[in-house]
Amino acid sequence: MYGRPLPAVSGPLPLRHEVRDHEIVVESTHADGGLRTRDGAAPRGFEITGGEGGWKPATVRIEGACIAASSPEVAGPVALRYAWADDPDDNLVNTAGLPASPFRTDERF
Repeated sequence: MYGRPLPAVSGPLPLRHEVRDHEIVVESTHADGGLRTRDGAAPRGFEITGGEGGWKPATVRIEGACIAASSPEVAGPVALRYAWADDPDDNLVNTAGLPASPFRTDERF
């Protein structure tokens, strides 16, 4: 109602990303207090690439409204994608429990 904060109206959406050393960091909008996983497990559904050699599973850590992804198989990452499959095994949500949308950092958000 009036004077009260609105509940989340969307799941997390990518806002911007940057490559930092050996990882890709993605900041999200609609994080509403931060990101988490719906099942309390490690974030799933992320793949990373160095541009050659295809996509590799990424290890991801959550840092507030951001995720940081890397892989020991990718020395110089150039792109990250999330839930990019016909039936993805993904689990990223905001604190309201709304799921993140699929995305790729090598395509315009």
